[in-house]
Amino acid sequence: MRGQFCEIASDVKLGREVSIFHFVNLYGCEIGDETKIGSFVEIQKGARIGNHCKVSSHTFICEGVTVEDEVFIGHGVNFINDNYPRATTAAGSLQTESDWQVAPTVVQRGASIGTGATILGGVQIGPRSIVGAGSVVTRDVPADTIVAGNPARIIRTLKVE
Repeated sequence: MRGQFCEIASDVKLGREVSIFHFVNLYGCEIGDETKIGSFVEIQKGARIGNHCKVSSHTFICEGVTVEDEVFIGHGVNFINDNYPRATTAAGSLQTESDWQVAPTVVQRGASIGTGATILGGVQIGPRSIVGAGSVVTRDVPADTIVAGNPARIIRTLKVE
């Protein structure tokens, strides 16, 4: 299902029964089956969102981000794919895609990311882990843990059943 007022490029791969709400910008990405994309979300080329995910409003998912199945992403979550961003090259000209490398990020199955979190490039968020609201994730998050803070630190380990 496509909402009104959305910009969905022809190169977007949509799974079955995807729900997309107003004012969404998708290009060159892949969205899995039965996933919900909230309002004011941008998902860039090369990003992949798995099946049965929920991406809440005002979230930015950039190139190089892979979100596996059954992941929750809260409101206003921002992913970063360039850990050393610059507007220009050493010579002073505007950078192009060939002037930097994407730092890939993976959010593994069943993880949850709280509202307002920032996820730096090159990290892996483990299966079933929880990132607290407002956290800044600067390094890998182990499976089945809760992290929070700036920088995000392990708060506790979750019971695995």
